[in-house]
Amino acid sequence: MTNPYAGFDDAAVAIAGARAGADVVRTMYGRRLNRIDKGAGDFATAADVEAEKTILGVIRAARPDDAVLGEEGGRQGAADAVRQWLVDPLCGTLNYAVGNMLVAVNVALRDGAAAVADPFSGEVFFTDGKSAWVRHDGAEDAPLTPTPATRLVDVNLDPPFPSAPRFRAVDLLAHPEFVQHFRPRVVSTTLALAWVAAGKRAAYVTDGGDLSGSVHFAAGIALCRAAGCVVTGIDGAPTGEAGRGLVVAADDETHGLLMSMIRSRGQSRDRMGSRSDRTSE
Repeated sequence: MTNPYAGFDDAAVAIAGARAGADVVRTMYGRRLNRIDKGAGDFATAADVEAEKTILGVIRAARPDDAVLGEEGGRQGAADAVRQWLVDPLCGTLNYAVGNMLVAVNVALRDGAAAVADPFSGEVFFTDGKSAWVRHDGAEDAPLTPTPATRLVDVNLDPPFPSAPRFRAVDLLAHPEFVQHFRPRVVSTTLALAWVAAGKRAAYVTDGGDLSGSVHFAAGIALCRAAGCVVTGIDGAPTGEAGRGLVVAADDETHGLLMSMIRSRGQSRDRMGSRSDRTSE
């Protein structure tokens, strides 16, 4: 039997996987789907599970020796595999479950190629690890070009909040300078990261631990880096094991403005904490 993915490079495999998952998500949209409880208010649907199975089928056929870390199925493949794919089959499950189309399908080779598919627009944002592009049926691939022109900043307000109380993303929205420079948006899916790379958002901010190896964020981070975005943690340090959260901006100026606001909120909370400590003595 002929392998349909013979000769595919890693970017093509990522695109094929993301598109296959997006087809499932789009086909199952609008159905009444049972929720699979994960605890702490999180859940999956049959669409999450089926999309992941479909994506894994593509990766297994194209790269049988690679391991896969899927949001729903966990780690699969040889324990000693040199390469690992990170799969988030449906980012924005709550949006999807209530009939909102703001979702993404994320497929990334750790430290390599990646793709983010929008099941409803038909766009696939992808990178080979060096450059970043968007593909749409019937149109030529176009390079992703970040720009802060929209002034729209997407802020992830979903828990957990490991940096609280020193920093919570919601605090940024109350910063007096924020509304002078930007307009907030909350789409509750990492599709927003692809939008920063594509120039549809000026920036994206979220709290969290090390997100570089996350099935939710790896593909979007890879896209943004390849497109030339500024990518750091919320403390301005490079993302990685010691990093916290994520600030992705279209350019240095936008990144600098956001970092100054984040730091000023943290310093304000530190001062408030110090006063509270002295009062209690």
